[in-house]
Amino acid sequence: MAVYTDINEDQLKAFLAEYDVGTLLSYKGIAEGVENSNFLLRTTGGTFILTLYEKRVAPEDLPFFLGLMDHLSQKGLSCPLPVTRRDGGNLGELAGRPAAMISFLDGAWLRKPQAHHCREVGRALAAMHVAASDFPIRRENALAIGGWRPLWTLSRDRADEIQPGLKDEIDLQLDTLESAWPERLPEGVIHADLFPDNVFFIEDRLSGLIDFYFACDDVLAYDIAICLNAWCFEADGAFNLTKGMALIDGYEAVRPLASAEAEALPLLARGAALRFLLTRLHDWLITPEGALVVKKDPLEYLRKLRFHGQIGSSVEYGLRDMERAS
Repeated sequence: MAVYTDINEDQLKAFLAEYDVGTLLSYKGIAEGVENSNFLLRTTGGTFILTLYEKRVAPEDLPFFLGLMDHLSQKGLSCPLPVTRRDGGNLGELAGRPAAMISFLDGAWLRKPQAHHCREVGRALAAMHVAASDFPIRRENALAIGGWRPLWTLSRDRADEIQPGLKDEIDLQLDTLESAWPERLPEGVIHADLFPDNVFFIEDRLSGLIDFYFACDDVLAYDIAICLNAWCFEADGAFNLTKGMALIDGYEAVRPLASAEAEALPLLARGAALRFLLTRLHDWLITPEGALVVKKDPLEYLRKLRFHGQIGSSVEYGLRDMERAS
């Protein structure tokens, strides 16, 4: 979450008049994240998240995002719900941007997740994959491997400003991944951004998943690879095998991996690290001055990318058994 587009009280009151949520009590911008402009709203009708969809979000994708949250909630997954307007829709316009009100989810994200939290994340991720298996709308992943090279060209000439030699290293990694990327793995709707700040807990109980604005159709095991990167490395950069094992065990308790998925995890994890390195690099170099947004260190994912390049088997991530159904 972030704030790129500011709003004033008069604009907001006019927007809220289209909803049955009572009168405005307070609102404030949310700085975390990099994609849309988000505000925490309190009204006499409750607490909500207001999202203004910025230019990186295509308006034609919004029915997918909002519809997916509704679909998952109906299947029993805890996630925010779009608030319905008086006209029956769930999308309006505010400050020249498409905008939606989303229900507020109780809980908080963990700054220092432990192995048992990772297990719950794995279970929730698999439950999401299963629940979304019959979601009728499809959305291609704009940040799948085919989108990495075009994204890279936007930062390539300035990459060595971040670290000398980075341009050549990423060129080589991208060439390698493009030539070896696995095909014909099980696909479906993935979250694609299930970082700790997108998972809420109440004490040790996972209370819900949020921020589905990167969700898309792609390889299901790629979502696990994203989570291995996001949840299983320590602050010093070391991979925590216990956390990796817990996350994978939790996932397989709901949806066991096929042998091809298990074998592909090292390459998928390497690709996930490159994908987040590229987006962080892009945002680090082009985020406008004065934007209320927390820029994230791209070199964190360079270190993870190098780690995955040394992995020879998914057992090194904590997968217990490589012998499984094809």
